Amino acid sequence: MNQIDDMIERQLQHRTIREFKDMKIPKEIFHTLMEIARRTATSNGMQSYSIIRITDSVIKKEIAEICNQEYVARAPELLVFIVDQFRNNHITKEKGSTTENASDMDRFFQGFTDACLAAQNVVNGAEAMDLGAVYLGSILNDSAQICEILNLPKLTFPVVGLGIGYPNQNPQLKPRFENRLRVFENSYRIFDNYLKEIKDYDEEMTTYYDLRNANKRVDSFSDQVVAKLTTSMPNRQEMLRVIRQQGFEVDC
Repeated sequence: MNQIDDMIERQLQHRTIREFKDMKIPKEIFHTLMEIARRTATSNGMQSYSIIRITDSVIKKEIAEICNQEYVARAPELLVFIVDQFRNNHITKEKGSTTENASDMDRFFQGFTDACLAAQNVVNGAEAMDLGAVYLGSILNDSAQICEILNLPKLTFPVVGLGIGYPNQNPQLKPRFENRLRVFENSYRIFDNYLKEIKDYDEEMTTYYDLRNANKRVDSFSDQVVAKLTTSMPNRQEMLRVIRQQGFEVDC
């Protein structure tokens, strides 16, 4: 298999890894991952994101508690990708200019997108080097507390966490529904009956075993959708308020 085929195959076989071997990632490999992040595409070339590497075991445990996922504390490498308009705001001030635009919604989403792209590139690089990774959207279970733990200044905001290490599990490949339900041409396609369209996928999902709940099959996709959309986490409902507290003007 050539390098291109190998890269594509790794992406097609992507699995979330939550259990890692008790092995440190070599410094040179970590450095390469950070270089991959550094070379990631960025909106307007502004590089409006930063990465916080968590090495303190106490902080790891605090983040794991927010995530409500104990395995987070055991990740050999734990990274938090953040919106960072603080840096460019200060560069502008030091150049003697005003900075009222640094806090606007456009700049916030530029930084948010930059952080997401960098995280994805790091995962691709990690998997190319036989590492595994887990995205941690769960850091937003309490974004205010994450800001406090990480001493995030105004004009920054946490986006996603990432645990990386050598896999200590081989999860089943999680089913996905067909692209015809999400890949459209020229305009959005609306289906008459979505339950009918996903019937086969619903059945397929019930044969999938999620290693977070070993030996127990998961609910159908449609049942998972209902469960997610009919419940909410109070702290996540406060996210917009926290974004404003961090100095961003995200009002309509």
